[in-house]
Amino acid sequence: MRSTDSWPGSSWPQNYSALRARLSLVGLDSLYKEVILDHYRNPRNRAELADVHRHADGNNPLCGDKISLDLTIDGDIVAGISVQGQGCSISQASASLMSEAIKGKNLQEIARLRQLFSTMMTSDEAIVDPDRPGAVLGELEALAGVKAFPVRIKCASLPWATLDVALAGDAEPATTD
Repeated sequence: MRSTDSWPGSSWPQNYSALRARLSLVGLDSLYKEVILDHYRNPRNRAELADVHRHADGNNPLCGDKISLDLTIDGDIVAGISVQGQGCSISQASASLMSEAIKGKNLQEIARLRQLFSTMMTSDEAIVDPDRPGAVLGELEALAGVKAFPVRIKCASLPWATLDVALAGDAEPATTD
């Protein structure tokens, strides 16, 4: 093992900290990729609902993603959600992650999640704390890396646009074109 005296340059401890932080981020990126792949391969909330109070369809013509969303609402709480769809891994994982995030939440909590997710995907504002993964948006933070690929932001946002249409009771399908 090298001692700090034999390491080139006098800033070894600082370089070590930077390397350690980078390795931590690489580990976090790897974890996020695993979360996305798990939700893509094992989508949650796919079962049909007995009672459907709101329904919406969404599509992303650029990528060919499609989302169909059914909701059961009890008062102002999304008591049940069913998501069907086809498309790229980002759109389908985002739909699964969103369904887990909003189930059992009231409309005000969902609006806050929606706003935070939109900010994470479209703003330079740093809302995700790399030192506390999941502290702000839970597993939805796994999609933060999509921001580096602007065309894919529409894929990740399609489930949320479809949710907006369902909650508004609109008949027109949601689109992210």
